[in-house]
Amino acid sequence: MRKLLPMLSNHSHGGGRSAMTCRYRCGDACFQEVPNTSDNEYVGDVIAGALSRRSVMRAAAVVTVASAAGSALALGNAPAAEAAAQAHAGHGEPQPGRADGARGLRFAPVAPNTADQVTVPAGYSQNVVIRWGEPILRGAPAFDSEKQTAAAQAGQFGYNNDFLSLLPLRGEHHRQVLVANHEYTDEVLMFRGYDPENPTREQVEIAWAAHGLSVVVVQEEHRTGKLTPVTRHHLNRRLHTTSEFELTGPAAGGDLVKTSADPEGRTVLGTLNNCAGGTTPWGTTLHGEENFNQYFANGSSATDKRYGMVAGASERKWERFDKRFDLAQEPNEAHRFGWVVELDPYDPESTPRKRTALGRFKHEAAQPRLTADGRPVVYMGDDERFDYFYKFVSSKRMTKGGSRKAREHNLTLLDEGTLYVAKLTGDSPAAEIDGTGKHPSDGEFDGTGVWIPLATAGPDGAVSHVPGMTAEEVFVFTRLAGDKVGATKMDRPEDVEPSPRTGRVYVALTNNKDRGKAGKAPADEANPRNANKHGQILELAENWDDPAGDGFAWRLFLVAGDPNDPATYFAGFPKDKVSPISCPDNVAFDPHGNLWISTDGNQLGSHDGLFGVATRGERRGELKQFLTVPAGAETCGPLIQDRRVLVAVQHPGEIDGASVEKPASVWPDGPGKIVRPAVVAVWRADGRDIGV
Repeated sequence: MRKLLPMLSNHSHGGGRSAMTCRYRCGDACFQEVPNTSDNEYVGDVIAGALSRRSVMRAAAVVTVASAAGSALALGNAPAAEAAAQAHAGHGEPQPGRADGARGLRFAPVAPNTADQVTVPAGYSQNVVIRWGEPILRGAPAFDSEKQTAAAQAGQFGYNNDFLSLLPLRGEHHRQVLVANHEYTDEVLMFRGYDPENPTREQVEIAWAAHGLSVVVVQEEHRTGKLTPVTRHHLNRRLHTTSEFELTGPAAGGDLVKTSADPEGRTVLGTLNNCAGGTTPWGTTLHGEENFNQYFANGSSATDKRYGMVAGASERKWERFDKRFDLAQEPNEAHRFGWVVELDPYDPESTPRKRTALGRFKHEAAQPRLTADGRPVVYMGDDERFDYFYKFVSSKRMTKGGSRKAREHNLTLLDEGTLYVAKLTGDSPAAEIDGTGKHPSDGEFDGTGVWIPLATAGPDGAVSHVPGMTAEEVFVFTRLAGDKVGATKMDRPEDVEPSPRTGRVYVALTNNKDRGKAGKAPADEANPRNANKHGQILELAENWDDPAGDGFAWRLFLVAGDPNDPATYFAGFPKDKVSPISCPDNVAFDPHGNLWISTDGNQLGSHDGLFGVATRGERRGELKQFLTVPAGAETCGPLIQDRRVLVAVQHPGEIDGASVEKPASVWPDGPGKIVRPAVVAVWRADGRDIGV
């Protein structure tokens, strides 16, 4: 057997992430007790009770998946793999423009590495589009890390950029609107001499201003993919921890979201821990509030515990400076976070809306698709060990066009409809899923599933479908509703994206070190490895390609890790011809229908990176690494256009022991400069399309 890849570095906290990242990004979520202690049935239990229906389920899986994706997805992928192997035979290193790889993926893959830079393929160029602290609003000063103030930060690009969206800007030649999330702050890397036990008010207020969202117009260079910010443009905005947001939908105005500062329960200050997101067909952006729990202190209720609230002080000590972060004083304040935020980037005077009809949990992302009759369906993951993935089906149809009436109508689409949670059933005997990742006798991890309705919001009120819970409780305590109906416990479902070409839905399951531990859910067909440190990507096809339907077929498209490990799987493609990948996080599609995957916490020793993989045709499963990011960084917010790839380089230099005084990275500005998260654009040096 071939040897597994050697480890290239060891600055990890139970894997590829540093302890510092775990501390500041998610409040050490993976080192706390698992919030989901429910005893709803595991997938393995479902499988054991479902074997008598095996032939029926297999037929359903073949019909629905094949109808959505074509013959490449039919059971038995050996001919496709054989053809792909023949296509690769006799070829050396592919060069830009050569016909090696699926269309859109014809580049020489970047080798795993630990270079303190953004490494891109031969024949490609890059530039830093915008860094933390660059001024974007009128009156904002130039960045000076030694003289930073909260007022300055409120007019500057925020910290730790994540989700990215680029929207067209009519009437302004070669300009687009860039929207970015700012997930969290790492004060140790922001402030010289930072004392985590005694932060100052100024430091806290700077951190408040560094969270949230940025809207900034960018200018594109005509002959390349280079982008530069247009500072002080009238559309530029900063939304942060003290900006006003509106609660809308079925939970708005309810008792569970009222506070002493907002007795009406409709106006929230701030958005927190915005991770990935989505771009709607009607021209707005969606932003998922993820690890919001870590900002709150003194949690005590059962619902606080289910959402991961700590019993004592918070990491950042914000409760010392604003009582709303102290749950002992404001027990409902945390209920006002954990939503999907909708922003209209074209209206700088608009108030962003928190859409309560989409449920409250650790939202990684929210990417809509439309039904045949024009109703949006939003797929969402809850980024926690053993938590669930969901969808929301609107009851209202999108109105086409850019008129004011159409825009006003479309801004109500996500307030009425039904919220569902997924329950998966495998089609193999439970005894064949042994926790090693070994394939069952039928050769695939696959099966069927159902969407279980949780609650429906309408113009005259909301109705719960969960016994013992009101509709308001379902929307505010969505995790508990999933527990009650027996949803499938997954390995950290993060980004969930539907393919714009096939309608298939791809779920990034990042990892789960607790899978199979005593008292925890064992391996099952959708999550087939115990102590799962590398993650997998699940492919889902709605029955009859109807996104509003109540059933689906699924299979594991990719089981991540070292290709030399027999437990890994790349949709049947030859494993000696793919790049190693670990911990899939954000996913996106390119114009050719390829899936692009960014990683978070690579546990193979290399830095995190961005990968492209073919989802159709004879090269289905061919995965190639496009770039790596600097020391300590994570690859976020991938966006792939015809001539440009954008990534958000998040938390560079976030390595244990690092500080402003002792930086672990010199990216992006070199020695002697403070390390800064930034957005990077990559393009082909010859000006042609990416990967063709």
